[in-house]
Parts: sequence; structure tokens; C-alpha cells
Amino acid sequence: MNQEQDDIAIRVENLSKCYQIYDTPRDRLKQFILPRVQHTFGKQAKNYFREFWALRDVSFEVKKGETIGIIGRNGSGKSTLLQMICGTLSPTSGSITTYGRIAALLELGSGFNPEFTGRENVYMNASVLGLSKEEIDTRFDDIAAFADIDEFIEQPVKMYSSGMMMRLSFAVAINVDPQILVVDEALSVGDELFQRKCFSRIEAIKSSGATILFVSHSGTQIVELCDHAVLMDSGEKLAAGAPKQIVGYYQKLLYAPADMHITVREQIQHIGEQKIPRSTNTEVLAEKGGQVIVHKPELEESFDPNLKPSSTIQYESHGAYITSPAILTLAGQRVNNLVRGRTYRYSYTVHFTKSASNVRFGMLIKTTSGVELGGGASARSQQDSLDYVEAGSFYQIEFRFKCVLHSGVYFLNAGVVGDINGNEGYLYRVVDVEMFRILLGSDSFATGIVDFECYPEVELKQAEKTI
Repeated sequence: MNQEQDDIAIRVENLSKCYQIYDTPRDRLKQFILPRVQHTFGKQAKNYFREFWALRDVSFEVKKGETIGIIGRNGSGKSTLLQMICGTLSPTSGSITTYGRIAALLELGSGFNPEFTGRENVYMNASVLGLSKEEIDTRFDDIAAFADIDEFIEQPVKMYSSGMMMRLSFAVAINVDPQILVVDEALSVGDELFQRKCFSRIEAIKSSGATILFVSHSGTQIVELCDHAVLMDSGEKLAAGAPKQIVGYYQKLLYAPADMHITVREQIQHIGEQKIPRSTNTEVLAEKGGQVIVHKPELEESFDPNLKPSSTIQYESHGAYITSPAILTLAGQRVNNLVRGRTYRYSYTVHFTKSASNVRFGMLIKTTSGVELGGGASARSQQDSLDYVEAGSFYQIEFRFKCVLHSGVYFLNAGVVGDINGNEGYLYRVVDVEMFRILLGSDSFATGIVDFECYPEVELKQAEKTI
């Protein structure tokens, strides 16, 4: 095996999975008997089922130590893909190669015997994952402590709630020292404290060099946890690349009107064929003529025409369009190099080509990796929104915001929502329509993303005398 192969944890090549769908049990019986009879008499065999392709010709590679996010709508083939990687499903065609011990969190309680106690299931599952009884003995206390289900560890699993089941499943999976950890939406169950506990342990597993395959409907989780992302739809891989961009395409596909879904899907698939680059730790501030422009911070407000996002994604319009986005000082000067602690105005214009009802406007600030930091809306609820907007009208929207961010580069979204066939939805949305840089002087003690104006006080304290 060469060095490039040594770097691979999972290789999926032309993977497909087809299910046979029978309309009635009688058709299943016919399929079992009649094709053989027809073949015996020299007739062409007839099929009594319909084919459903859960996956079709999916290929990708996961490098060792990478965290890969798989995102897509319900029915896109995500769970089927993970089950085949874990070996619980066999592919119809194609191949999967994995290198290393796999621990999986697929469905809640998968692999658990409901009649066994929690303790007995821990020993059974850990042994299936390759641990000896002595190794499980050594780790059992850590597993029980993490699951934190107290005396229920000695009770049959059939008595467990979904949250208790998830706690025990996760506790086993993370304590077998997996080289590959597969997580399929399991962390959506449980309270916030336990979810944070789980994500903290996943981060620790990631830092230890393990490979993680993570499925979620949450774009924020994909962006925060993953180095790379794959967008699935209708059993096909549409695109793969940097998580922030892939999540943007997923959201565009998710909110596309029904009559535009195929068009949007084809657009994303075409972009995906151009191989979106993997995420890196290098921040791309702007692009001009294919050249990356890197700017040195200046300690004064200014407007840099080259500081323009290259990741802008526009949603399909339902009768509204957003134009002229800009960040302004309170005096009206356009800027995108901002000074921490000052207040600015974010404005844009909305042109309505169709009449609309229950209209609200919004903004959102995100990091370069796509983490949503916060924003605002023009009305607290649908009841407080604009009742009616005439076709042909223009609205000027403005949000004031205070820069409480640490130095770095950030992105702005703009959106307008209203009534679409009786439900609130996006009339128009633009992701990464503007970007700005926060300039920071040497007087700041801030770390991280948000500047909480933490000021240190360090005092030498004399040791107390003892009698």
C-alpha cells in the first residue's frame, strides 16, 4: 500500500443500493416462483416488483483524521450510506473499503437486546466492536458514568426512554477507542447539557486523530464540527467540499420552490462536478481576477472595493428581490473595514414584483466557517409583520448593530419572508451577500469571536500567615 492509500480511512466507489418494492405479498410469492418456471420453458422472466434506488453511483474518500459531514433532505440516502459503511447493509453494486475499528451510532438502541440489562448490552456491544472482557471490565465504570442512568444500568433496556437508550449507546461507542466514529442524527435526542457533553467528547475524539462520519440536518453542526461535507439528494451525491458552502447549497435546495427544484438541483450538481475545494484553515478574504487579496488591518474605518464575498448564494424568488446591500456608518459613509465597539447600519432594498402578505425582513451575521452568530428581524412574529405589500413597491430596510466581535472577517445574509400558500417562507434570500472585517487595536484583551469586554485584574496575593 502506497503513502496515499495509507492516508485513507474510508473509500466508497460507485456505490449503489436497490430495493425491490412489491405492491402485495402475492407479488413477492410470484417473484420467488414464476421467473424460474418461465426460464425453464424458455420464456423471458418477468419481474413482479418495482425498483427503488436508495443510492446510485456514489463515490468519495475520507482521509484519516478528517471529520466529514453528510447532509441532505429526508430520503436522500444518508442513513443507507452509513449503514453500508458500517456493514449492516450490503450494496447492490460498488465497493466500500474501511481501515480501522468502526464504532457507530445509527438508530437508537440498534444492536441492543431489549431483554438484556444495560450492563449486559454494554458487554455485548463492546465485544462486537472488538474489545475483550478484560478491556470492557476496565472501561465499564467510565461507560456507566458517561451514560449517567444510575440504577437503570441494571434494568432491561426495554424499560429505557429514548434519551436513556441514546446515552448508553453513545457511552459505549466513544469508550472503545474508535478509529472511525459514525454518527447518524443520534445526538438530536437528549437534553442540552447531555448534547453538549456528547459534542465535547466528539471534539476530543477528533483531536485524538480519529475519523468521524457525521450525518445531521443541522447546518450549524456540520459547519462547527466538520472539515469537509457531502450533499446528498435522491440517492445521489450532488456536491462535496467546504462545509460552509455545501450547507449553503443544501439550504438553497431545501427552500427551492417545487417547480424549480429540478433546476436548482442540476445547478448544484454542475457546480459539484467542478470539485469544490476542501475547507482549510486559511481564510479567503476576497477574490479578484482569480487572485486572493489579503489585507493588513488598518485602524480606521474604510471601504475596500476588493473585499467582496465569492460564496454568495441566491435563493429562488417568490416575487421579491434584494438589491444594494451595504454597511454604513451612522453618518451614511459606506464601509466594510469596521472598528470594534462602534455602531453601524446594514441596509438593503427589496423590490416586490408580486403582491405579498405577512412580510418580514431579516439579517444574519456569520463567521467565515458559517457559524451563525446572530442577527435581527423587522418584526417579532408573523402577527407583527406587514399585512400587505403591493406589487411594484420598493422598501428600504435598515438594521443597526454594534460591533462586539473580535478581529476577523464576517459575512452578512439578507432575507425577506412572507406568506407562501398559507405558510411562512422565504420570498427571497441571499446568503453571504456582504462581508466585512473587524479592525482591532492593541488595547483589546479579547479572545475568541465575541468581545465581551473582559478586562483582567492580576494581583499578587500575600500568603496568609498560619498560627
